[in-house]
Formats: sequence, C-alpha cells, structure tokens
Amino acid sequence: MRWLIALVFMAGPLMAEEVVLGLSRDKVAITATFDGSEILVFGAVKREAKIPEEPLDVIVTIAGPSKPVVVRRKERRFGIWVNVDSVEVDRAPSFYAIATTGPLDKVLSNVEDLRHSISIPRAIRAVGTASATVDPKAFTEAIIRIRKANGAYSLLEGAVSLDEQTLFRTSIEMPANLTEGAYATRIFLTRGGEVVATYETAIGVQKVGLERWIFNLSREQPLIYGLMSLAIAIAAGWGASAAFRAIRDR
Repeated sequence: MRWLIALVFMAGPLMAEEVVLGLSRDKVAITATFDGSEILVFGAVKREAKIPEEPLDVIVTIAGPSKPVVVRRKERRFGIWVNVDSVEVDRAPSFYAIATTGPLDKVLSNVEDLRHSISIPRAIRAVGTASATVDPKAFTEAIIRIRKANGAYSLLEGAVSLDEQTLFRTSIEMPANLTEGAYATRIFLTRGGEVVATYETAIGVQKVGLERWIFNLSREQPLIYGLMSLAIAIAAGWGASAAFRAIRDR
C-alpha cells in the first residue's frame, strides 16, 4: 500500500485543465503574389473536474523568427544627421501578435508576464548599449512603435471569443512581408491573472516556386544572381527604349 501511495505522489497532480488546439493551417507558402494570410486559431479546454467558478481567460501569441537588431538614435549636429547612441537588441521577433479575451493587464499578472515573456516588450530584450547615458527602454519602444506601424507587431485585446468557458477561437492577420521560419504559437489559459495551462505548436512559413528559386540563387550563387539581375535590367531598359521610339515614330 505504501509503494502505491508513493507512486501517486511521484506522478504529480493531474492537470485540472489543458488545451486542445486547432489551426486553420500549419503552413504558409510565400509566392510571387503573396499578399498576407489570415490564421484561424481555435480549440477547447479539456478538464478533469467541473468548471471552476473563477472566470477563465485565453491568450494566444504568434511569434516569428527572432533576429538581432541594432537601433540607433540620430541627432542633427552642425547641419548634418549623425548617430549619437545605439542599443543592441539580440532577441526581437520579426513578427509578434497577441490576442486575448480581455485587456492584457487584467488577464495576465506582471509576474506571469515576466515568467513566460508574453507581452510585446517582454518578447524583446536589449543586451548592450553604446554609451552609459543611453536609455534602453526608449530604443525598445522605438522598435515596437515602428513595427506596429508596418503591421509586424499587434496587440488584439478582446479578439479571442470564449464560449461556455470551454471553446475559444480567434483570427490573426499575417502581413505580406513575412520572414521565413517557424512561427511559435502559444496558448495560455489564465485565471485571476495566473497561468493555469499552456500549449505550444508552430506554423511553418516558407518561400515556394519562383520566389524560393530566386532566394536560393541569391544565397548559393551570388555571382550568377548578380549577372542575371544585370541582364534583366539591361533587357528592361532596352525594351522600354524601343517601345518609346516606336510610339514617337507613329
């Protein structure tokens, strides 16, 4: 009997709630005519017990591949613009979207945000500065402001629908200028701002067809790519000149 009790404790407590997730697509193909995509995220909450009285909230995040970014601040000195400060950011996702059932500061505590790096500022980390007087936070805010303006970063509060505390769904727009790679998709269930369950998967984004061939050529055969680009430019210029002469001679 003792060994049975010990095994129960070693196994740990069962998850009271867990996510069963679905995606409208788990791959996005970038073609020559690609102008963006919409990802539908939907799922359900699986439970081992009855629904708790405290309301449930859902947070969905999709993050593109992270790359280093050097952010510089310019000032006008002696009539010209010069770089005066810079911050190196070693982890800035190329795309980041958050969708929630309510205001983010209501459905997620600061402690949980720090632990899971859910909010946009938490997903970005500045690791170095070029001077001791620089304010890293201002540079991080500049990245967020610029990428929100071009659609790369978004916070969609209230965009997740939750029915009967069990079924949830949301849709997230992905812009045309996507970076290739795995887009980490995370689901968080929260109660009272505390994370009670998580789920992670990934969406693959890849160039296909002509786009893929040109991309590979530019990386693997840069000389051939350069000569081909030059030949196309010359041909296009000659064609435009011939068309202009034909129109003028009429």
